[in-house]
Amino acid sequence: MAVNTSIHPTAVVHPSAIIEPGVIIEAYAYIGPNVRIGEGSYIHTHAIIMENVIIGKNCQIFPGAVIGAPPQDTRYKGEKTSVIIGDNNIIREFVTIHRALGEGSTEIGSNNLLMAYSHIGHNCKVGNGVVMSNYVGISGHVVIEDNVTFGGIVGVHQWVTVGKLAMVGGYSKVVQDVPPFMIVDGRPAKVVGPNKVGLRRAGIPPAVRNQLKKAFLILFHSKLPLGKGIIKVQEEIPEQSEELKKLLEFVNAMRQSRAGRQLERLARRRS
Repeated sequence: MAVNTSIHPTAVVHPSAIIEPGVIIEAYAYIGPNVRIGEGSYIHTHAIIMENVIIGKNCQIFPGAVIGAPPQDTRYKGEKTSVIIGDNNIIREFVTIHRALGEGSTEIGSNNLLMAYSHIGHNCKVGNGVVMSNYVGISGHVVIEDNVTFGGIVGVHQWVTVGKLAMVGGYSKVVQDVPPFMIVDGRPAKVVGPNKVGLRRAGIPPAVRNQLKKAFLILFHSKLPLGKGIIKVQEEIPEQSEELKKLLEFVNAMRQSRAGRQLERLARRRS
């Protein structure tokens, strides 16, 4: 049975906002200019959706959340950027999601759970099925792939990529890319093993899980340089699953990125 649209008399809704059928907006919520809220979404009391925000279907925005605020960056000069959020997201109390810097948008996929006080900075790209525990802070320009899980009180540095089905342990300090299918933990965070529980819950077959475990031991536990580790994995596991191929491609990109940053630092020292 369809639910009728309901907007409390004390809510403030800008005339340019588009409210689709079945949306509920509770008391004292604020919906700013150029906002679109998808069918069946629920905006709780005192939630703030500032401007240039698209929210998909069946999302829940809890009290105190602020979506679409300007980026926290001194380079921002008022350019028109946006936040785009998919379907079936749960955004809990006091979550903050900021618009992009420069051009483009901050983008959140579908079926994500963002727990209370978590923050997603400007120009981030978050995939689907991500679970972000309380007080997680995601800096600008971070990419988070599908089905990533964050423990509580995690900080992620700018320009980091967190790979698919990875898990980040609570209290971790993430300053470099997180390989897919792995667990990282610590300050700074390091790879400690495959995400066995996450892989099993995602229906990854045992044979593939064994490949990923073997690759972990070679890449991150043998003390080989990453380049040589990749070669050894390819030699010892010639019939590679799609998951293993993705892991090797990701690690190779990490290696190249590190080498590029080292060259940049060396060039700055010489100049």
